[in-house]
Amino acid sequence: MKEKSFEQLNLPPIDAQIREADGGVMEIFDPLRRRYVRLTPEEWVRQHFTSFLIHQLRYPAALMQNEVKLVVNGVERRCDTVLFDRIGGRPRIIVEYKAPSVSLTSRVFQQINSYNSVLHANYLMISNGCEHFCIHLDYDASTANFLPTLPSFEQLL
Repeated sequence: MKEKSFEQLNLPPIDAQIREADGGVMEIFDPLRRRYVRLTPEEWVRQHFTSFLIHQLRYPAALMQNEVKLVVNGVERRCDTVLFDRIGGRPRIIVEYKAPSVSLTSRVFQQINSYNSVLHANYLMISNGCEHFCIHLDYDASTANFLPTLPSFEQLL
């Protein structure tokens, strides 16, 4: 399957491993989960975005995890991607993905903020593959600031 089968993203192309599973369901290999997963528009964005974080922004894949389970207000939820700190394993970044057809509205920020009420990460990122936003949270100063670009891993240190 070629990338043009999906909407064009504002992310570098990836060398995706895609296969057809039983019942004609298309799957893509997720290197972070080390298994094939159902290929949906949101998953297409996730694979491109995590590849961008790893290869262009130099985030260590060993510190990243997809589909992180957590409980928010008594309900089990899943964060799309979390980058953990090298020391102590504390969440540093939470990333929420949407399909390219989904607008990144305040509702998406509310969703990721609900996850952060449990995880207390320093950065929140959202992407639909076409638009990407990052907010830096400074808990000491009680501020939340949109960053003009996505930070490299070095910039987080």
